[in-house]
Amino acid sequence: MSNKRDYYEILGVSKGTSKEEIKKAYRSSARKYHPDVSKEADAEAKFKEINEAYEVLSDDQKRATYDRFGHAGLSNSGGGSGFSGFGGFSDPFDIFEQVFGGMGGFSRGGNRQRRQGPRQGADLRLELVLEFEDAVFGKKREIEIPRQETCDSCRGSGAEPGTTPLRCPDCSGTGEVRRQTGFFIISTCPRCRGRGEIVTSPCQKCQGQGRMTTNRRLMVTIPPGVDNGSQIRYSGEGEGGELGGPPGNLYVVIRVKSHAYFHRVDDDVYIPLDINIAQAALGDEVEIPTLDGKENIKIPAGTQTGDTVRLRGKGVPHLRRDSTSVSRGDQIVTIQVRIPTNLTKNQRDLLIELGKTLDKEVIPQREKGFFDKIRDALGV
Repeated sequence: MSNKRDYYEILGVSKGTSKEEIKKAYRSSARKYHPDVSKEADAEAKFKEINEAYEVLSDDQKRATYDRFGHAGLSNSGGGSGFSGFGGFSDPFDIFEQVFGGMGGFSRGGNRQRRQGPRQGADLRLELVLEFEDAVFGKKREIEIPRQETCDSCRGSGAEPGTTPLRCPDCSGTGEVRRQTGFFIISTCPRCRGRGEIVTSPCQKCQGQGRMTTNRRLMVTIPPGVDNGSQIRYSGEGEGGELGGPPGNLYVVIRVKSHAYFHRVDDDVYIPLDINIAQAALGDEVEIPTLDGKENIKIPAGTQTGDTVRLRGKGVPHLRRDSTSVSRGDQIVTIQVRIPTNLTKNQRDLLIELGKTLDKEVIPQREKGFFDKIRDALGV
């Protein structure tokens, strides 16, 4: 039984789809998984699979055979075995240029320089975990990132110092080869892989790759006010480019640890504060923590649960670039009045006396004795 995927599934179309729709689906998939474009590890395998599927489904005879017998019906007919005919284009961008009238800004006439020019290095992404206070006030941190850098021995050429790469004889240095099967097909030169040159004496330091993996130590400055998901770009700190191309960028993504009692909402910080009923009724002055240290605040008389006290400018600095003035959010203290549950006899008597002076007299509940509890259990 064949392990091959269904050709219609590969192109994302149904069995009754028209040839024109199949062609559109092929163009879309081929652009996405072309090895020169896609960064996915299995892009080359998917690209070959897409070409194979299109080779069959774009040919009426092969498609009819496949619809009737599946992959087994093509095993002796030459279908789906490689890159031939219209489906055999090894580069979908060449198809768009030669057949569909040019796409993606490519020039006509085989004068394109897309593959031979310098290529920018890949971008890197690093997740950096910060303490709550470090995210609020900013911090300098040293990080270490493994990355591909241009070989300092061959300067990216891949050739041993003192030697020179040779012009590729298969493509005459263009990086592309042509063949004719009814009309011209232009594809990447398989020998030099589009570089136009062949290294005959590989650099010993980088084994002819032109780049090497190194651990780069970098001091990064975290600005005040960053939050979860904040992203900081460091230009040129990504992987080294190819063929003399510029390096990519480094993106540092911030993750902030939760705090024991501060809770952040935008640039404000919230903190709960428990007070007793006497403090709530009479008012008080209490000490609380802030981001800048301890500070005393006044609790107004008659404070209720859910009331807040706002401390202006005691929150998180607003995250701004190129600004010398620093403004901050607020700290908001949320009051929770705690009712005592284990009163002493003296405290209970005092509350009874207090209750007599309020709008409604308090009638204390008598503690239940042993026989009262039995009656409750029996429902009598």
